[in-house]
Parts: sequence; structure tokens; C-alpha cells
Amino acid sequence: MSIHVTHRDTCRLCAGKSPELVVPITATPVAGAFVHREQLDEAQECFPLDMYMCRACGHVQLLDVVDPSVLFCDDYSYASGNSPGLVRHFGEYVERVAEENELQPGGLVVEIGSNDGTFLKFFRDRGFSVLGIEPAHDLAALAEAAEIETLAVFLDNDVAEQIRRTRGPATVVAANNVFAHIDDMSGAAASVRSMLADDGVFVFEVSYLLDVIDNMLLGTIFHEHLCYHSVKPLIQFLKLHDLELIDVHRETIQGGCLICTAQPLGGPRECRASVGAMLALEQERKLGDPATLKSFSARLDEVRDRVSETLTQFVNQGKSIAGFGAARGGTLLMYHFGLGDALAFIVDDSPDKQGTFSPGHHIPVLPTSTMYERMPDYVFILAWVHAKPIIRNHTRYLEEGGKFIVFSPIVQIITRDDNPFASD
Repeated sequence: MSIHVTHRDTCRLCAGKSPELVVPITATPVAGAFVHREQLDEAQECFPLDMYMCRACGHVQLLDVVDPSVLFCDDYSYASGNSPGLVRHFGEYVERVAEENELQPGGLVVEIGSNDGTFLKFFRDRGFSVLGIEPAHDLAALAEAAEIETLAVFLDNDVAEQIRRTRGPATVVAANNVFAHIDDMSGAAASVRSMLADDGVFVFEVSYLLDVIDNMLLGTIFHEHLCYHSVKPLIQFLKLHDLELIDVHRETIQGGCLICTAQPLGGPRECRASVGAMLALEQERKLGDPATLKSFSARLDEVRDRVSETLTQFVNQGKSIAGFGAARGGTLLMYHFGLGDALAFIVDDSPDKQGTFSPGHHIPVLPTSTMYERMPDYVFILAWVHAKPIIRNHTRYLEEGGKFIVFSPIVQIITRDDNPFASD
């Protein structure tokens, strides 16, 4: 099946022309496109993942856009409620937003990309009226089953105007880990402003570009994530759409992110000191300078070369190697680090992934118990953000002579006798 891909030549935040290529990345298939046995004869296309910086506003982004109806289809598998850490995070997030902005129960909360309704449940439990917008029909059905009213559509201005007409203006509009997924950012911002009450707040969570650089968050780089946000470009973008950033809160979940709060331009809340502090940090770190991203690219190349050298050595020695974690972020590692020919199989705890095959390379995904049954010499942790708990949960594998490979921030071989995570 041919998948439609478009290439834009302007910045999606400010429409600046001629964005500069700053991080070339190996093309991959759609990151979450794991296949079943009957699909193994079907070739999977690879699409560019190169990262560009806008020379006008400094925004970092992908310019190659895969058809969103393919990326966010009915079998889109990531459900927020399956992650206990994310559930806790959303609970704390909602409490902070409600208290810091003195939000009164009874108002309407609309979430764009509401997934299975996990975030909205916390607002509902505080006495708010809630409405989700979720184009993946299976996730929308999960939300409805949990009594979270959900529209299974993509947001556009018609949908936004209909919500305002039928439900009134929203006290809160939220967009968590979705404001990086949208190609038409101007249209999305206009829709947010259309739904939002004059004294309401727009809250959104995005992966933070500085964390991507500092923590080498390769797991966040895939075709769904079109934007890699930083504060300065966001301020300029929001002002273009009658919104103003009034607070920025950094979190460590998933390797690092920003929770941003905006209000209609000239709204009742004062801009908090956090915004100026983040701007100063970004200026100090030269986050808007293409050279900063090119330095990150050079570091990435060094890690890729080290991984390639290490795995080639092991393969030449006849060692067996498996992968741990059939996550979307692992697809980039498989391609950019050249793991496809080295891994015999991948293990994963999720029954939904077990029995499938990895995107493109079609490496089998098996239950985690297989790691003990076959005892590969090495296991490369693809779900690297979770490397510490994976290693702690599988000390038996180390005790029985196995070795884990982690690549971030440096390539390390973890053994029974050399395990820096044992007491971390």
C-alpha cells in the first residue's frame, strides 16, 4: 500500500521560508507499524525523519508529513491508561493547573487528542464537564466506555465552532502530547481560540527540545512528532493567534517535557516568572542556533558509530543478540543504528505486541519469558527510557550470565558484576 507523504518548505509556526537541515536521520517505516504474520510479504515504505530549524523563529521540525489518517488510524495502540506513571503524572498535572489558575468546578474542559480519556477523568472527578476529541476510533470507544464523552474526529474550525455553539466556551482547552503532531498548527491554534473562554486557559504538554538534545531522546523522534518545541518560538506563534504564554513548567516524565499555560491575549492572569526564566535558559544554551542542533547531530553520529562497532564485534564473535521493548521509539534505533541484521528477536511485556513483527525488518516480537528460555548473550534495550526499571526487574537474566546493552547517554554493557543501576 502506498502511503501519501507531503514535503513542506515553510515553517509550520511562522511560515518562514527555507528552513535549514540540522539533524539528518535515516528514513524509517511508520514507527508503530508492527505487522502480523500474514502481512510479512508486504513491503513497508520508509519515510524521511530529517529535522530542520526555521531560520526566522528557531522552531525545529520535520518537513516530511505522513498522511495522519495512516498514523492515527483505528488500530493506533498507545493508550494513556496503560501507563501507571503517566496516570499519576496527569493527576498531579490537573491538580496544579486547577489550583494555580483558580479554576472553578462546573466549567467545560475540552481535550484535543484525548486518547482513552485518562486526563479528562481527573477534571471530571473535580466536578468539571468534559469533552474529548480523539480521531482514533478504538481509543474514543475506550473513553466512551469510561463515560468520557468523546468525538471521534480530527479537530478543525468547524468542529471547534460546533463545540462552542452547543457546549459554550471552554474554561480549559488541553492538548497533551498532541501539539507536536499537527501539521496545520495555525489552524489548530485558531480552533483553540475559538473554543476558549476569554478568561479560560489553554494548557498543553510537549516534548522539550532542550531535553531531546541533553538526554538524546531519540525515542521521541518519529513521524507522528512533527514539532520539537522550545519556548521562544511558541511565544511568537501564540501571539499570532491571539494567545499569550503565561506559565511554563518543566517535567522529567518520558525523558523531559514542558507543560505550558496560555490565555487569550490580554486575559486576566499575569505572566509568571517561569516564562522569562526559560527564555533566559534558552538564550544561554543557544537553543535557537543551528550550530547547537548540528552539534547534537554529531553526538548522535558518534553514538551510532559506537553501537555499530560494538554489535559488529559481537556478531563476528558469534554472540546472540535480542532487543527489549517493541516501542515506537525503537524503530528509529533499529534503522539509524543499523540493528536490523543484528537482533534475532525482540521481547515485550505487552500481549498486544507479542506475535507481531517489527516495522520494516520484520523481527519477531515474543513474550519476555523468551529472554530466559533462549538466554541470548546480549539484550539491547530499545525502550531505553525505561532502561533502569527493565534492568532492575530482570536481574535474574544478569545473574544467569546475560548482558544488557544501553546506548544513552553512552554505550554501556551491563553485567551482573558491573551494574550501575543496581543501587541507583
